[in-house]
Amino acid sequence: MNRLTLSLIALLVLLAATTLRAQNTSAAPLPAAVPQDKYLITRGDLIQMKVFQEDDLESTLRVAEDGNVVVPLAGSVSVANRTPAQAAQAIADALKRGGYLKNPQVTVAVLEAYKYRFTILGEVQKPGSYDLPIKDKLTLLEAIGMANGYTPLADPSKITIKRNEPGGKEGGEEIFKLNAKKLASGKTSGDFEVRPGDVITVGERWW
Repeated sequence: MNRLTLSLIALLVLLAATTLRAQNTSAAPLPAAVPQDKYLITRGDLIQMKVFQEDDLESTLRVAEDGNVVVPLAGSVSVANRTPAQAAQAIADALKRGGYLKNPQVTVAVLEAYKYRFTILGEVQKPGSYDLPIKDKLTLLEAIGMANGYTPLADPSKITIKRNEPGGKEGGEEIFKLNAKKLASGKTSGDFEVRPGDVITVGERWW
């Protein structure tokens, strides 16, 4: 096997790996409608940190489940529910406390906003997984609308939602039984908010 053939094989492997990473990614560019100065960082976001005149500290960091990022020389810093400017200040304060830099000038930018998804199954026109709107509340009725509504066999009074919740029943899984008919008619107070990872199943009508 000559050197050219080996190089072509290596290139193909690299392209395949890159494609696989692209398919598995669960993040998206920050929408233009959400400016950096208004956006609140959340878990799963990908942020870029820079420190003026400290090129070695420039880092691309994924926000962990606990809302923290691990910053070189500073350790774990909480950035969730902060704007990029507020996150930059928190990181600067942590670097100061570490004693390595006297007056660090930090900037933070959100590179990718994490996509939260839910799944809707059963008697809807388009079952599948859908992205939750960034920073906006999504109600159960709106989620059903995203799936193009009910099929003729659907029973809106039989909605089941499975949710993985730390501390919940059944090993962290909670199950909700809801009546979308009552929600739509306004006979119940409020509406049910869909959360990331929820699995919604619309039941079938029994004639």
